[in-house]
Amino acid sequence: MAELSMREAYGRALAEYGAQNERVVAVDVDTAASTLSIFFAQKYPDRFFNVGIAEPCMVDIGVGLALGGYIPFINGFASLLSLRALEQIRTAVCYARTNVKIAASYAGLSDFKDGATHYSITDLANLRALPEMTVIVPADAAQSAAWVPLAAAFEGPLYLRLNRAGALPAYQPGMPLQIGKGLTHRPGRDLTLAACGAMVGRSLLAAEQLASQGIDARVIELHTLKPLDRELIAQAAEETGALVTAEEHSIIGGLGSAVAEALAETCPVPLERVGIRDHFCPTGRDPDRLMDACGLAVADITAAAQRVLRRKQSGMKQ
Repeated sequence: MAELSMREAYGRALAEYGAQNERVVAVDVDTAASTLSIFFAQKYPDRFFNVGIAEPCMVDIGVGLALGGYIPFINGFASLLSLRALEQIRTAVCYARTNVKIAASYAGLSDFKDGATHYSITDLANLRALPEMTVIVPADAAQSAAWVPLAAAFEGPLYLRLNRAGALPAYQPGMPLQIGKGLTHRPGRDLTLAACGAMVGRSLLAAEQLASQGIDARVIELHTLKPLDRELIAQAAEETGALVTAEEHSIIGGLGSAVAEALAETCPVPLERVGIRDHFCPTGRDPDRLMDACGLAVADITAAAQRVLRRKQSGMKQ
């Protein structure tokens, strides 16, 4: 599958936006050549800070910069920011509600060569559980770039999840992008595929395959896991009667859990979750094949759609 790089789109967008807003600064943990905050560092060396391999320390430095009136984008690997630095994020960013933007790169399985210790398959669960935290999961490179000025303009803690490798193009320029408001990429009446991140493009491919089988699947994108667009979810549930969630994350605590919670409180309908089951994942030759091996293939989405349709039809007969 052809892919565009989310991290490069983000890095270039941050450097470009830096010219528009002198309050924006960037902080990194000696990974600027990987997160591509290096583009910002090259243009604005006086507004870039490399703190060495010290994620918790970077969070505290970001907090200090925010309290000084700057808008810090702190950059690092999602696996380390969501685990090693989680206490600092909880206390100094969320509890104190400081205006820090956490640009978490190499998310999901996109750091395919480095294995389970470097994958971030629980970061969404960890971060969305924190009070005051806003959690954004871009679908592709174009959307990753589009979120930069919106994240900077937002007042408060924000987690921006970025893949190393990118994703299939899904976001069209001009689509309304707003925190807490999902997107409808494709109409449909039989069921809804609700996806985030790299799984949006895969869900669109799945919808095409389902259409060839006579199944009309709606595709919605829930780029904001928190605050979640419960109105869009309820509308999809009422109008299509069944949902499948798709995420590059554990099925525990991420998008699938968030949607299940929303449905239970608004409009309970059959739900199937496509994601990483409760296990660690091996290394892979490339991100696409690793995702396929871990249950995130287009075929896994279509199979889940067929299962949920059977459940929906079974309920209708009763």
